[in-house]
Amino acid sequence: MDVTAILLLLFIGSLITYFSGDKWASKIALVFSLGAFGMTMYLLNLFQSGTNINHLSNWIDVPKVYFAYQADGLSLAMVLLTTALTPLIIFSSFGNQFNKSKNFYALVLFMAFAMTGTFLAADGLLYYVFWELALLPIYFIALIWGNGDADERKKAVLKFFIYTLAGSLFMLIAFAYLYTISGSFLLKDLYAINLTTQEQFWIFLAFFAAYAIKIPIIPFHTWQAKVYQKAPTVGTMLLSGIMLKMGLYSVIRWQLPIAPEAAKTYMPILIGLSIAGVIYGSIVALRQKDLKKLLAYSSLAHVGLIAAGCYTLTVDGLNGAVYQMIAHGFVIVGLFFCSEIIYRRYETRKIEDMSGIRSQTPKFSSMFMILVLASVALPGTYNFVGEFTVLYSLSQVNLWFAVIGGTTIILGAYYMLRMFQKVMLGATNEKTFADVTTNEAITLVVIIGFLLFFGLYPKPFTDLVSPAIETTLQQINSIS
Repeated sequence: MDVTAILLLLFIGSLITYFSGDKWASKIALVFSLGAFGMTMYLLNLFQSGTNINHLSNWIDVPKVYFAYQADGLSLAMVLLTTALTPLIIFSSFGNQFNKSKNFYALVLFMAFAMTGTFLAADGLLYYVFWELALLPIYFIALIWGNGDADERKKAVLKFFIYTLAGSLFMLIAFAYLYTISGSFLLKDLYAINLTTQEQFWIFLAFFAAYAIKIPIIPFHTWQAKVYQKAPTVGTMLLSGIMLKMGLYSVIRWQLPIAPEAAKTYMPILIGLSIAGVIYGSIVALRQKDLKKLLAYSSLAHVGLIAAGCYTLTVDGLNGAVYQMIAHGFVIVGLFFCSEIIYRRYETRKIEDMSGIRSQTPKFSSMFMILVLASVALPGTYNFVGEFTVLYSLSQVNLWFAVIGGTTIILGAYYMLRMFQKVMLGATNEKTFADVTTNEAITLVVIIGFLLFFGLYPKPFTDLVSPAIETTLQQINSIS
């Protein structure tokens, strides 16, 4: 058995969900997503026991393209993030009603299939196919089942689609050029190419166009807040929790090892842009009156710090970036779900209309508070492990990078705690806030449990990711 089993399960699940009808679609999607998570855990166990779970077979003869999938600690960590969050996201949606739900849940599973393929692909063209496939489901999820004014939603989603598609075309051109040199799209063959300094610059820039938009990094971020706001909460969770990690993962897997000299040359600029995102996202978050938009800009600030860690080209930076990708995935999904719980009861996302919730539901208030503290990297949460490691790596490059990047902790604590005060504290709201349901409580407890457990015991992810990161850095240093 190899990693293609996960892809087949998710793909077949999306088809069966579609043909199952609206009544059973959500339950069937949940079963298949849980099956994918169980399969991931099983394959992870095989990988850790030394069993080869990679896959290589012919696909296209001219140009030479393979069904090539590589499962190392880095890719498996991202697949674990995808297959763990997907059932949680599906389960969290059980409190919502979706028109033509079979289409909706089939698209969610298909998106999980495409994102998993992106994390596993070890052939450049195959990777590009999965990268583009992941864009289609979220386009329709946001367009059809989104909220707010229909015309504004269409504009926001179309802008997102055009931005990401345009950036991806530059990446495709880069792959085509690399193929003319090596005669192969295989990752190991692309790693072996000895590019000139000028070639590395253009290849690096082409990849950067795709990844900077997907992450996003300033100034390529303008699509993000509107799409996060207009998409249904399930779509926002998929975007913020998993999809943006495709760009961060790809920086480590594809961009840095193929063009390391360019990465080292432009490191100060790349880290500077990333940290600018930290400051910009935090300052704009302070001004938001809509809860989903505040969380969107908070996410922009945190992923800016992750991107800065990636571009340090240090063991601590890359390791910390991966830890923070996983932690951020869970905490942002939890926070967006909390905003959805409030919306289900109050039918508003305006922060000023939400005061006094704590007096009606201390249980929900406590869980929301834990997620807020995790978001600001309180010691004892997994977010602290990731942010501390990234900041330490920045200090190794330049102390000022760490000092300025560290503002995400100060500013983040300010705007998140201020938001919590306005939403949860104050005079009791005139509207009744029903206590969390069993479904909602289970979702939040699982997310909180993950963040606290790995915050106190991060060793399993450290042992999984570190060897792959060290191998990547050896590749970077061997050809630069």
